[in-house]
Amino acid sequence: MTYVVNEKCIKCKYTDCVEVCPVDCFYEGENMLVIHPDECIDCGVCEPECPADAIKPDTEPNVEKWMELNRQYAEVWPNITAKKAALPDADAVKDEADKFEKYFSPNPGSGD
Repeated sequence: MTYVVNEKCIKCKYTDCVEVCPVDCFYEGENMLVIHPDECIDCGVCEPECPADAIKPDTEPNVEKWMELNRQYAEVWPNITAKKAALPDADAVKDEADKFEKYFSPNPGSGD
């Protein structure tokens, strides 16, 4: 089992999760984070830290798309290990539906 970040992170990018990760397996895009599935040790400490409920185990239904997206972008986005401020409109869009289709950006973030 591994954990993945889903579309609830898009345009929020809360980084509470990266601070608790013991193996630094989070990677930063312009408007979301991803977890490298080969680096994740399945400890689960990140899941309850996410205010948007965007982190799920790969055993959840319908996470295949997110597993592939996390793998793909963890290979090209920079590593992030320290907490940063969430995106400015994070609280306003936190529960919005269909965020991937509306807002996803393949651009990298700044990392640490």
